[in-house]
Amino acid sequence: MIGRILFSTTMLVSALASAAAAQDAANGTLGEVVVTAQKRVEKLQDVPISMEVVSGAKLAAFNTVDFKQMVKFTPNVTVETTAGNDTIYIRGFGSPPSNFSFDQAVSLYIDGIYAGRNRQAQSPLFDVERVEVLRGPQGALFGKNTAAGAVSIVSAGPTSTFQGSATGVYNFDLKGYEASGFLSGPVTEHLGARLAVKIVDEDGYIKNLANGNEEPANRMQLARLTLRYAPTGDFDYTLKVDYGNREVVGGSNVSSPLTTGQQPHDVRYSTQNPLGREGTKATSWMLSGTGNLALGDFTLTSVTGYSFFRSNIVNNFDQALPTGGFTTNSVYNSYPEHFRQWSQELRLLSPTGRTFEYIVGAYYDTSLYQLTQLGGFNINIPGVLVYQGLLETDFRQRAQSYSVFGQGTYHVTDALRLVGSLRYTNTDKRAIFYGRLRSGPFALRPVNTVAVGNIKGEDNVDPSATVQYDVAPHVMLYATYGRGSKSGGFVSNTYGTTNATFAYRPEKSENYEAGVKSTLADGKLVLNVSVYDTKFKNLQVSFYNSALQVYVTGNAASASSKGVEGSAAWYPVKNLDFTAAAAYQDAKYDDYPGAGCLATQTLAQCNPAVPASSAANNIAGAPLPYSSKFSFTTQGHYRLELANDYVVDTTVAVSGRSKYFDSDNESPLFGLQKGYAKVDARIQYGPSSEQWHIALVGKNLTNELTTGSAFNLPFPITASPRAILYLEETRNVAIEAGMRF
Repeated sequence: MIGRILFSTTMLVSALASAAAAQDAANGTLGEVVVTAQKRVEKLQDVPISMEVVSGAKLAAFNTVDFKQMVKFTPNVTVETTAGNDTIYIRGFGSPPSNFSFDQAVSLYIDGIYAGRNRQAQSPLFDVERVEVLRGPQGALFGKNTAAGAVSIVSAGPTSTFQGSATGVYNFDLKGYEASGFLSGPVTEHLGARLAVKIVDEDGYIKNLANGNEEPANRMQLARLTLRYAPTGDFDYTLKVDYGNREVVGGSNVSSPLTTGQQPHDVRYSTQNPLGREGTKATSWMLSGTGNLALGDFTLTSVTGYSFFRSNIVNNFDQALPTGGFTTNSVYNSYPEHFRQWSQELRLLSPTGRTFEYIVGAYYDTSLYQLTQLGGFNINIPGVLVYQGLLETDFRQRAQSYSVFGQGTYHVTDALRLVGSLRYTNTDKRAIFYGRLRSGPFALRPVNTVAVGNIKGEDNVDPSATVQYDVAPHVMLYATYGRGSKSGGFVSNTYGTTNATFAYRPEKSENYEAGVKSTLADGKLVLNVSVYDTKFKNLQVSFYNSALQVYVTGNAASASSKGVEGSAAWYPVKNLDFTAAAAYQDAKYDDYPGAGCLATQTLAQCNPAVPASSAANNIAGAPLPYSSKFSFTTQGHYRLELANDYVVDTTVAVSGRSKYFDSDNESPLFGLQKGYAKVDARIQYGPSSEQWHIALVGKNLTNELTTGSAFNLPFPITASPRAILYLEETRNVAIEAGMRF
């Protein structure tokens, strides 16, 4: 299949090249995009990886503050939204957010520092140069838990001349503002600095009828200081210090019937619980130090990182009944967390332009993670039952890992290159879990349990091999094979956890991929296409058993995803450009014994209240949740030049995806998000020098009400069972003004 698609794609590219070659490029071309996906500075079109690169300017144009908003630029990349963690999925694979201690299958790197937990950076898309989204296993060079892919964020650095900017945004629908700016330039002859800050104070998009607030309100203060010291041409060192403080007030979950399709709305009813105000508070620090030392023609690079965060999440669930009434029965929880990590990487890069080029390196990290879970119940159904109590679990994990890696590129000819990579990783983890009843009585599930676990010397080897061939100037074909892995771990926040259920196994991925990257029509047209076949073994999973009111964490035997991804950029005439990207995938479980019951299964096929029935259940062939068959993004930009050197910039972006299951039991009713398309637009006016500007920005202009996840809130937790939907951001329009100097 891959061979046939690649052959057809090659013929298409050749035809486009012939047709477009005669176009006049005098009106401008698309600029080269530079990336560091292979630990070297390279052109995007020379890198044999299916990837999307989103510039900082594009993110800023639509006031993109988090990954939930960024995925509109990256097909085959999704984010599961919950009250606890937001999880990134690539090609259908990710690590469910219900088990907080999961290492992520899609790893995040911020200025080269591994950030496996989403609260390590409160808003990583702040003052960035670019975001590189790498699809498929990236185990050889990135290593740390990149079984499904990697997201690398490169923040903006100091400039060679003094520069600064200030931007203010007022959002009419969220009734709040964003203010951001930076100062950058040389401090001395050899020292450059950049200071960037951002403040956000906005209300939410859901009306809470219990208190009159608009939720979830977002309060955020961010700062980043970057220093770059370069005393000679042979040495430079860059130090970055990130600080983030974020408070989210209120929740984003709303009620919906279980017996119909999803009925999301922007109204909820949620009162304060005894654990505190609903929402999230988090403070984080991240330090990164990157040094480069020239050793003759070679370069030695050191990347040192330290990361810390402390946070607390307090969750309520919407108490509104589908009939429109209200109930006093409530369930609530909170998750205080504490995390710190230190890491060190060393790399040696050979000079380029030789027959054989290589990178070798070593990596080490150590971390401490602590999580407390408090679960409260206040259930009083007169004449039926009373459950009142407060449960507590405590989890503590220490982990360390080290790895050695290398990649070599052999230039067989000027057009043919062979690339081989290999990484060896050794991981140690030890953890302890306590569960107890703090107040009660309470009889819904076992509570007083203890578990202790130790993973000693877990070994993983991740190789990759790639063939690249330039079939014509600016047209490159590639075929690659790669493996990725993610370490095993422990269940952190499931009531009733014992030694028998504490640990889960490492997961491994294997990927076959082929593609073509082309720059045509004298730089006016860029066209990239890839096909892939990815398989996972021992996929780490976690699902909610609504009958037992407990999360079950473990491994699915195997799963796979096959698909096609493509992107295009076209610059037909001066001041006009179009970009588009699309993906098709078929992601499913190949073998999953012990799976949770699907909503479409009868009780005779699978009874969630009977553990033996669930243990015998196999949902091979079922689609992976949160994965759409089709996703796309497209954007058009036109720059109108006016008299007196003023311009109007207009950008319209449309993104969407086909239907997908966003509940664990894959209910075709309450757990199915229908396909949608969302429209964003920006119109900006100002001088061509960009000394100042004013802009109107609209997001989700058609007000599509979509959900990030869903689950069944069952009896007896509520007197009337219903679905809980996590509503994504609704339509909002903002005005922006800024200046540069």
